[in-house]
Amino acid sequence: MSAQTLNEQPVRSTWALGTPELTDYYDTEWGMPVFDESGVFERLSLEAFQSGLSWITILKRTESYHRAYADFDPVRIVQFDDQDVARLMQDTGIIRNRLKVQSIIKNARAYLALEAEGIDFVDYLWSFVGGAPIVNQRQGNGDIPATSPESDAMSKALKKRGFTFVGSTICYA
Repeated sequence: MSAQTLNEQPVRSTWALGTPELTDYYDTEWGMPVFDESGVFERLSLEAFQSGLSWITILKRTESYHRAYADFDPVRIVQFDDQDVARLMQDTGIIRNRLKVQSIIKNARAYLALEAEGIDFVDYLWSFVGGAPIVNQRQGNGDIPATSPESDAMSKALKKRGFTFVGSTICYA
């Protein structure tokens, strides 16, 4: 048996206690490394939509995003045309910001361009941190950085390859 008894609740950050969605996200996804292509593309996409908004806003819409964006399949997303953009702009289940909507389509194109060069997207992103998660041991909820030298480099490289809505804070997340 671990140091935590069966009757104790796991220790969670205070932000994870605000809603059941945040608690579930904290327990099952937050801080967990993702190594599959669809999962990495999904996370990058959802982080782009979250830009300027609260994370709970996105969590409550995740199912709608999967439906709207073909389960984040870049091969299907690159086929989206102006009619699809118009459809997405009317979809009340997602954030209807035209720049963000279009960025996912652009990012799918950039993703497939990397693949066409023989570059594995997952390996490419993980290369910025040496292939393994960076684990920071923070004390308290003090100043937590929103970027790092690694996220700066990743953002710059992704933008150079045609990705959009991939600023350093998004890459850090």
